[in-house]
Amino acid sequence: MFEKYGEFNSYIELNRAAAAQKAEGDEEALIALALENGIDKEDAEDYMDGCTEELCTVTMAAIGKLKVEAVQLKLQGVLVDWKDAIVELCMDDLQMSTAVRRKGRYLRDCLAALLRFAFENKVQVSEEVVRATKVMHNGKEEPMRGPVYLGIPNKTDVKRIVRKYYGLGE
Repeated sequence: MFEKYGEFNSYIELNRAAAAQKAEGDEEALIALALENGIDKEDAEDYMDGCTEELCTVTMAAIGKLKVEAVQLKLQGVLVDWKDAIVELCMDDLQMSTAVRRKGRYLRDCLAALLRFAFENKVQVSEEVVRATKVMHNGKEEPMRGPVYLGIPNKTDVKRIVRKYYGLGE
């Protein structure tokens, strides 16, 4: 991640690097810079062609960083949902976008904070629900056996934890 051009601390730094590539007329390098930062090739081409004044906005830069990090982490399941919640926060709040783009703040560590909360706040699932649940085991469906404990933060908790991790709350 960020091997060729390094990690940028802000969308402003990213746009400066893009401007330097554009000034050199190096579209290939500009596209590589964009892709390394989760910005679409088409956006880089539009910037090179003068269709846009900057390669990216603060929100594009933040979402691009999350996209690159998510690919590296090979996210699945609820972790994708948590990443998507961070994307939504970025779309709603420029301060969040700025915070996500900062050096030293990583999706991995934010997800770790969410996972820790989930583990520390797990609750026992009702035995009635557990008994009603069928699962595949050794190739056949059978009743789930308990006790079962589950801990998934709700939307309010996710927002609070994410904002805290990125330095915008509590």
